[in-house]
Amino acid sequence: MWKVRHQGSPSALGDLTLTQVAEGLADGRWEPTDEVMGPDDKDWVPIENHPQLEEIAADLEPPPPRHYDDETRLDMNALIDVCLVLLIFFILTTSYAVLQKRMEAPGVSGDKVGPPVLSKEKVEQQMIYVIVRMEDGKPVIQVENQTVDPEHLGPELRRYVKATNKTQMLLEIDDEVPHKINIQVQDAAKWAGIEKVSLVIPDKGKK
Repeated sequence: MWKVRHQGSPSALGDLTLTQVAEGLADGRWEPTDEVMGPDDKDWVPIENHPQLEEIAADLEPPPPRHYDDETRLDMNALIDVCLVLLIFFILTTSYAVLQKRMEAPGVSGDKVGPPVLSKEKVEQQMIYVIVRMEDGKPVIQVENQTVDPEHLGPELRRYVKATNKTQMLLEIDDEVPHKINIQVQDAAKWAGIEKVSLVIPDKGKK
């Protein structure tokens, strides 16, 4: 009878026929490197080296190598996709906000009727008068003829709103003033509680 043991193992499985050994090898119960001892053998021999089993062992295809998931590896593809989507979202949101402010900025009407004419008394009673011009390449802002630091424009306008209860602003702004300064002034007015901003349009017909 035949005996089979795993390579280097002290225990063995005996009382086997050659057919049973071959079937166990084909079924994967034993590896070609495991050891076998036949009825006429005096020592253990690897199955792949035994004269009666070496052809069977050679015909067996080696099992495919096992692949283990590397849990320490981080899949960055999904993270990159999310970052790209967020980047596009913020770009579109910022562009829309700037475009919306430009659309909301009052402009000069091309109608023949022309802009409304406000009396000096109405301006003094209902509006906060703000002038913006450029001096030495820097914007100069005056609120009711008082020069105001651009960074403090919002709080200064709010102080006027609380003191006078005026919620309208008459804005006179030079053509040389950048458009972004115009937007900043109107943002400060909105923050201060001013509900309406009217632009002073120079009468170019007068000489």
